[in-house]
Amino acid sequence: QVQLVESGGGSVQPGGSLRLSCTASGFTSDFYAIGWFRQAPGKEREGVSCISTGDGIPLYADSVKGRFTISRDNAKSTVYLQMNTLKPEDTAVYYCAAVLLRQIATMTLSPDIYDYWGQGTQVTVSS
Repeated sequence: QVQLVESGGGSVQPGGSLRLSCTASGFTSDFYAIGWFRQAPGKEREGVSCISTGDGIPLYADSVKGRFTISRDNAKSTVYLQMNTLKPEDTAVYYCAAVLLRQIATMTLSPDIYDYWGQGTQVTVSS
């Protein structure tokens, strides 16, 4: 079955950048939606961005628009999240997740819709 592994997390100062990677295995030839989510201590898990392995059209949460960029390399089975101008409030465990595109009505940042999840990678933004 589908397995997802995140990497690229770490500690950075405010205003800095990080690039997260999500590498997938076990995909069929079907198209998938791949999403990035984050969860800070004491807060609900929230959607950050998602992208289709089909048409590649991205979707972003308002909180990260203009700062984060999602992209995918289907040949490498990898989705990236480039995070620029990081803020302390971006501190969280970041997860990638996937769902068969044909199982959803539309691209969405709702965590409940996604079926497969990675283990997460910690991002810490502080001075």
